[in-house]
Amino acid sequence: MSKAPAAPQPAAPPATPAPAAEEKKPEKKEKPRAPKRRIQVHKLYKVDGNSLSRLRKECQRCGKGYFMAEHGDRLTCGNCGYTTYVSGPRKG
Repeated sequence: MSKAPAAPQPAAPPATPAPAAEEKKPEKKEKPRAPKRRIQVHKLYKVDGNSLSRLRKECQRCGKGYFMAEHGDRLTCGNCGYTTYVSGPRKG
């Protein structure tokens, strides 16, 4: 019996590199923020009859109408950033 030569197998298609899977960047998570609160103007003054007194210290640089924010150990102006350090914690 004579063997017939085997039919050559078709060549495998050339290996094409698979499309590179795009690397997904991790999604940025937004940090929770406290809601921004605006100070009520009526809490900055005290009215006694016909007299008016300011309850907070005013900024030395900015002048009247710019009150200093009271933090634990300092007073800070929100307009210009002027800071005054005080000894001991303030009670507000």
